[in-house]
Amino acid sequence: MTAAALLHTPEGVRDIYNGECAGKLAVEDKISNVFHLYGYEDIETPTFEYFDIFNKERGSVTSQEMFKFFDRDNNTLVLRPDMTPAIARCVGKYFFEETMPVRLCYRERTFINNSNYQGRLKEITQTGVELIGDDASGADAEVIALVIDSLKTAGLEEFQVELGQVEFFRGLTEEAGMDQETCDALRELIENKNYFGVDELISKRDMPDSLRTVFLKLPELFGTLEQLKQVKYMVNNDRSRKAVERLEKIHAILESYGLAGYVSYDLGMLSKYQYYTGIIFKAYTYGTGEYIVNGGRYDKLLIQFGKDVPAVGFAIIVDQLMLAMSRQKLDTEPEKSGTMVLYDSSSQDKAVKLVLELRKKHKKAVLIRKSSKKTIGDYENYARQKGWKDMICLIDEQ
Repeated sequence: MTAAALLHTPEGVRDIYNGECAGKLAVEDKISNVFHLYGYEDIETPTFEYFDIFNKERGSVTSQEMFKFFDRDNNTLVLRPDMTPAIARCVGKYFFEETMPVRLCYRERTFINNSNYQGRLKEITQTGVELIGDDASGADAEVIALVIDSLKTAGLEEFQVELGQVEFFRGLTEEAGMDQETCDALRELIENKNYFGVDELISKRDMPDSLRTVFLKLPELFGTLEQLKQVKYMVNNDRSRKAVERLEKIHAILESYGLAGYVSYDLGMLSKYQYYTGIIFKAYTYGTGEYIVNGGRYDKLLIQFGKDVPAVGFAIIVDQLMLAMSRQKLDTEPEKSGTMVLYDSSSQDKAVKLVLELRKKHKKAVLIRKSSKKTIGDYENYARQKGWKDMICLIDEQ
């Protein structure tokens, strides 16, 4: 590989530096502060785990989408593609005896081996929460409220959280007597918005006309909760009916938070992650074609790690959030601060004492020796470029 080629990153990853990096870290800090205000505590998991943590039975991404490698003992390891199974493992290990709710938050990187033709990043930064041990509708509403507060605090002004319920779809397929293979095919058609394919698959099944009508209406079942309430009377199974009733309870709690206006509902929303068991949701804004938040309830995942407790959580895809904020011309850079102390050889001792004094007061101070080849104006421009608020010159001869 040539020296010029060594300057480039592989497909799907990128360097982030200077103001963009500072802005990204500032946004992450703002979001983390909101998590902490809600009582969530930080957790870090390893960048790579055993392959089995994310295998098909755990409902994460496919094997083909994982970065896999071997350790010296020939164990198959993967770079984590998803935070939820990793945190579920930690809960099963470190919180096995805990009988009260556990609130955890994180900021980590995940790795998905997307096709180069998809144009998606293969390494992304996520920050999110997991609420373990609470199956109430209030827990669902809490994490949705936390999504909204986090995005608002980050500086995003216009966004929408779309809320669905996987139990509604599962109740329909159960009522129709569909096998798992047919369910998977139907879910994929709905996810891909292939409504002609949905129509063709449903037309081949023997089922009551009323049920067939609901299946065909799935793509249209979105909007306000009032628009969806009628669906309860179109189904003949408790599973789907209770799914809608759960959304009604969540909506009432979000109204108490004063945040119901940020949420819309979509009973046709499904997910490729098979571990979801109740609500699922995504947040969207303009400036990016991808969702910026993904989450839901996963009450059966932790039992695979030895602890049978309900859970709900979400991940904010920081890279997509930053892209959207950039395109919306929203300021993400931290407020200008700090002092640049410019000195020459005769004032070095004085300059060092000055920056030490500033740092003791928790003020950012940068020490720079003046070059004879540069003017004071050059350093003033440099200070502005770096976002330093003040410049102090300790130069005997100017």
